[in-house]
Amino acid sequence: MQGIITLLLILSPMFVGFALPTSARMVAISERLLNYLVYLILIVIGIELGLVDDLAKKVGNIAKYLSTLMALTLGAGLISLAVYDRLYGNPKADSAKTPANQPKISLRGSLTQLVCLAVGFFVAKILPSHLLPPDKTTTVLLMALLLLVGISLKGSGVTLKQALVNKAGLQISAIFMLFTTLSGAVFAMMFDEVSLFQGLALASGYGWYSLSGTIMTDAYGAVWGSVALLNDLSREVIALIFIPLVMRHSRSAAVGLGGVTSLDFTLPTIIQSAGTHIMPMVISFGFITNVVSPVLMVFFSSFN
Repeated sequence: MQGIITLLLILSPMFVGFALPTSARMVAISERLLNYLVYLILIVIGIELGLVDDLAKKVGNIAKYLSTLMALTLGAGLISLAVYDRLYGNPKADSAKTPANQPKISLRGSLTQLVCLAVGFFVAKILPSHLLPPDKTTTVLLMALLLLVGISLKGSGVTLKQALVNKAGLQISAIFMLFTTLSGAVFAMMFDEVSLFQGLALASGYGWYSLSGTIMTDAYGAVWGSVALLNDLSREVIALIFIPLVMRHSRSAAVGLGGVTSLDFTLPTIIQSAGTHIMPMVISFGFITNVVSPVLMVFFSSFN
């Protein structure tokens, strides 16, 4: 019962934001605040990471967990969607063989996010404890983040009904979420210290690094929050670089590679690699994964 109460408490701001009447000005303000809030969250996660005892001794474990989780979550999504395309004859992108304009790859955003994490880490080392953020700061920031996400999703003009109408988008989102989430169960079986629900929670970020880092830090501590954050941030970077290559072989796998970022950060790369005709499927996939990801992460982590 406590897990359900926690789930409703944390997720309710997103649904409140989605239900609120919106205007173009309100959406623009919320999206700007969302960007600033993401940076603040990363700094707070960095602070909590800096406060971890004997962190130097745990770096090896963090690298081990991160590399394993990355291989499982990325591999599960890519393989399952590539098999889906092969079985059902999903056509490749028209421009995949001879891309006219290769997308420009910019890692500035990802580097900025890592800098924020480092800033928080150093702040924790130099400031006295009474000047650091109080307990439950990540929970409050998470609820604020979800409120702004709800407003932003509402302002995108895409409704859940529209997302579900696109058959291809619905199918690939279901396959992607099923196999990527189940890869978390494999992760849990590989490490005795990881419970089944923790493994499922870690795998349910789908590239949403700011949210997964916050939820996992709140539920399992700064070490696991950092693993989740870096795992999902790595997906964003890998997707940005490899979507054009993957698109030549499997359209669905290329869209799935971006995870939740297919609705924003990696969307230009997807369109440049496949053409505008892929937009309905991408919007459907991105919208569904954006809505489901926080629900699954909070649900699984509530069994902590």
